[in-house]
Amino acid sequence: MLMLSDELCNENSQIHTCNAAGLALKNALSARDSTRQDEYSARWMALDVDARQKIKEASLLTLASPQPRAGAVAAQVVSAIAAIKLPVSQWPDLVEILLGFINMSDDMNLKIATLQAIGYICETIKPEVLALRSNEILTAVIHGACKEEPSSEVQLAGERNYIMQVVCEATQNPSVSVQVGAFECLVKIMALYYDKMVFYMEQALFGLTVMGMKHSDERVALQAIEFWTTVCEEEIELAHEAREAAEYDEPPELESKHFAKVALLEVIPVLLNLLMQQEEDTGLGTLGADPFPCSNANKGEWNLAMSAGTCLNYMAQAVADAIVPACEAAIMMFGSILDGPDLQVLTPVVNQALPLLIGMMNNENLHVKDTTAWTLRQICDLLIITIKPDVYLHPLISALVNGLLDCPRIMTNLGRDMGRPGSYPIGIYLNEYITSASESPLSPYFEGIVSTLLRVTKMTANESNFRISAYEAITSYVSHSTTDCIPVVQNTVIAILQRMEQLLNMQNQVVSLHSNLCSVVISVIRRLSGGIQPMADRIMTLVLQLIPTVLEDAFLVVGSLAAALEAGFALYIQAFLPFLYPALKAHEDTQLCMVAVGIIGDISRALGDQSAQYAGAFMNVLLENLQSNVLDRNVKISILSCFGNIALAIGPAFDPYLNTTSMDMLRQAGSVQPNPLDFNLMDYVAQLREGILEAYTGIVTGFKNTEKTPTLLPHVPSILELVHQCIADEERSDSIVKLSFGLIGDLADCFPNGQIKEHLLEEWITHEFRSKRGMQQETKKMLWWAREMIKRATRLASCASAGSSSSYPCQQSAGI
Repeated sequence: MLMLSDELCNENSQIHTCNAAGLALKNALSARDSTRQDEYSARWMALDVDARQKIKEASLLTLASPQPRAGAVAAQVVSAIAAIKLPVSQWPDLVEILLGFINMSDDMNLKIATLQAIGYICETIKPEVLALRSNEILTAVIHGACKEEPSSEVQLAGERNYIMQVVCEATQNPSVSVQVGAFECLVKIMALYYDKMVFYMEQALFGLTVMGMKHSDERVALQAIEFWTTVCEEEIELAHEAREAAEYDEPPELESKHFAKVALLEVIPVLLNLLMQQEEDTGLGTLGADPFPCSNANKGEWNLAMSAGTCLNYMAQAVADAIVPACEAAIMMFGSILDGPDLQVLTPVVNQALPLLIGMMNNENLHVKDTTAWTLRQICDLLIITIKPDVYLHPLISALVNGLLDCPRIMTNLGRDMGRPGSYPIGIYLNEYITSASESPLSPYFEGIVSTLLRVTKMTANESNFRISAYEAITSYVSHSTTDCIPVVQNTVIAILQRMEQLLNMQNQVVSLHSNLCSVVISVIRRLSGGIQPMADRIMTLVLQLIPTVLEDAFLVVGSLAAALEAGFALYIQAFLPFLYPALKAHEDTQLCMVAVGIIGDISRALGDQSAQYAGAFMNVLLENLQSNVLDRNVKISILSCFGNIALAIGPAFDPYLNTTSMDMLRQAGSVQPNPLDFNLMDYVAQLREGILEAYTGIVTGFKNTEKTPTLLPHVPSILELVHQCIADEERSDSIVKLSFGLIGDLADCFPNGQIKEHLLEEWITHEFRSKRGMQQETKKMLWWAREMIKRATRLASCASAGSSSSYPCQQSAGI
């Protein structure tokens, strides 16, 4: 900045060099974005005191430059520095210095530049900061504008600033009539004094007129649109004059300031939004509407749509190639309206737009290509049924794949929201057209797309984190692959494992990359299931080496592998347990503890009764965690649920932990009651009850049809008491209702000979099993099954008490 200030005040430099240096210095000090402005202010304050003083002196000195353009730029630099220093009570003598320049100098250029600097300062700094000197400032401005001022240029500068301030303030007047008059003045001022509008456009008019076009009163909006139409007309004429001057190798008399081009991205969306009012305003109807509503001006009263259409026409002429962003805005608007209208209305529109959108993927402008990719994703996400595979699939896939190779950054718009098939254009799964799990319309493209995505992930650049999106896409693709694509899935995991092996020596530099690679491996394991066994040794070897770097992701890979290999995972458990126990004891790391508890459940389910040899150690560490005052309470809910997983896996071998620990813990946890005034507590209790129900379900199911079944009898009342509380809760979730019905059915199935008949025939159970309103289908199925179990348990008990000699069938019990 010091070098720029030296160049600014160097009178031996050419004027365009001074101007460039001044503008660069001003842009290094000021920004429209508040966050960036804070950064610039901090950077200025970090400069050496002497350097800051030299820059201030240079900018003040340049105000007196014999070149008016240099003085004008210096005025902007002074204003930018003042905007940083005055609000923090620094540079207190600035206003006095500027006022001295006006009141005690005969230098015309200095007075003009100083008035401009004061105008800039008043525009950019809050009034309260300048309040103490407001009278002196106003006096100086009026002095500059009064007729006694010997310099007409100084007088005009003062008058101009004062007039523009009054007119701009009038656009915000509470009276609509005053606002309309103010905008009419701005239209006329722009037409007459275009060359004097740079400062005012930058400081106020851009924002005021854009907001004016959005005004609820049509009279104000029409004048604000007319302002931009006038801007475009002036710049079209200036462009024509510049071309004529160029033919004679002469400079144009006036140069265009390119206001329309600068404001294009802000003005065009507003105009497009106003164009949508044409049906209401013109009464032409949707199908018959003229795409250029300005052509209908003679059919009725001039309205917003007509005015916007006229302005858009002039805007396109004024900005020429810069209209490309408007094309981007139109594509963005199309993508934004897809979520809402009826499918039958949108289908023909989408079919008409698809060829155009696919072609736009070849556009040279990266912004247009990026927005087009996002819009295609919207179509695939919201309107997948409208895409005809035999017509659009091949060109769509080709365009997207080529677009990825040409511009990988579009991956960030393609690769979000990966949660369900069809949400990602390259990963169109087209469920509606798949006739079996063995193949899909996408199968012929599967290998080519995955290989392209793998190439994208190897690119050295990573603009907008497109590599992460590419890995997400691969994960989605693998998860939804059909049987005929399994060989490609197998080759994909081999490629991923090779990368992981190559990156082992760079662990500290590529943690996020290892995490992405683990996600792909998990998706492959889940897709191949038992078919992953030939690669299990290699995967576990890698994972055990990665644990120090990406602990949670590595644990998730282990959990997926255990679920896929089932009993075959026994080969690896001894090598893994030394990593598992420390993770379980890391009470301050909530996420890690949560994942580790989930791994115990995965291992227990995978090994089945073989996990009994590890159950003692598992239960000890889990019970220890429940006693911790540091461990997050949500992890404790997972631990309670994990009791059920262990019991379900080892069955009667869980008996040592039944009466002494687990059932007491579950009963105590079930006694927690929600406070209707504490929503967080209500949510927590709901999750807690769901975890307890899962634990009870696992224990009951594990003991069912074993010699240990009778040991559950003492616990049946407390179990049903919790179920009653859950079902009676007005805020109950469907998942809790389903678990409750399932647990009742499991108890009835566990004791089919009437041992708990009196509990199963309680009035609340009879009432709940008669009601089916408001339930999801899966919950209804669970209710029907549980009801059959209750009928069997109570009917068999009734038959047994009636004696086998009865010639009549047993009556249906209690109306269930």
